[in-house]
Amino acid sequence: MDNILFILIIEQNKNILKRMSSQKFPKLLKLKDYITLTGTTLGVIALICAGLGTRYFISWGFFLVTLTLGTDLLDGYVARKTGTMNKIGIELDSLSDSLTFGIAPAVLTFQAFKTGTTYDIFLIIGCICLALGGILRLARFNITTEETPGYVGVPVPISALLFIIFFYANYFYAFAYGGLEQPFPDISYFLIPFLLILIGWFNITTFIRFGKKGKNIYVLFLILASITIIISILWFLSPTFSVLLIISFILFGSFLTFMIYLTIGFFTHKKKQI
Repeated sequence: MDNILFILIIEQNKNILKRMSSQKFPKLLKLKDYITLTGTTLGVIALICAGLGTRYFISWGFFLVTLTLGTDLLDGYVARKTGTMNKIGIELDSLSDSLTFGIAPAVLTFQAFKTGTTYDIFLIIGCICLALGGILRLARFNITTEETPGYVGVPVPISALLFIIFFYANYFYAFAYGGLEQPFPDISYFLIPFLLILIGWFNITTFIRFGKKGKNIYVLFLILASITIIISILWFLSPTFSVLLIISFILFGSFLTFMIYLTIGFFTHKKKQI
């Protein structure tokens, strides 16, 4: 009897899988999924820009990752407004986020800060930590079943935004003093491997939590994303020495503010647990 029941279960699962595999993608995908795939496409182009290797193309790569922050917010908004939550959309969102907010920023950061010396070994380690931190966080999020409000660890779009801001702060500073070939400040080369490892760990730590009611981190995220877009426009309109320096200092200040906010959140939550 048990064998017959086991065979029936297997056959039922086979039929379900067969029906699912026979469905065409236009039927499986919703509007929000096409928005997600748009972000994925931008992430792939960003990686191509990273492969080209010049600072000009790297800057465009980071800009494309900035645009994917918008598609990531938009697909969630459309899903909520249209009530079109589906299983394939959940998987697509995580896979897309792994590429656009984990792998792409790590590769772009390596290309932006590499020196061709033994220093690059530490940079590679940092970039791997950032990519793995983002991927592991998304994997954990997908299998989390407990009804815990908010998020555990720093969301990957926020960690990607941090490196976008850090890159452009250095980019505009260097451009003000010598153009695209001007090296970044020495302190940035020293700090970037540690920042990569730290933020990769921030992705997976359980000592940082963001509640649903505590929207401060998301408000800060939107403000910084908007600042990045506005600064891009200013860059195209008036790339003078003073404007470039002002932009650079604003971005460095924004990055520092964000890092202080996350660090305080870490110590506050850890103290509560103790």
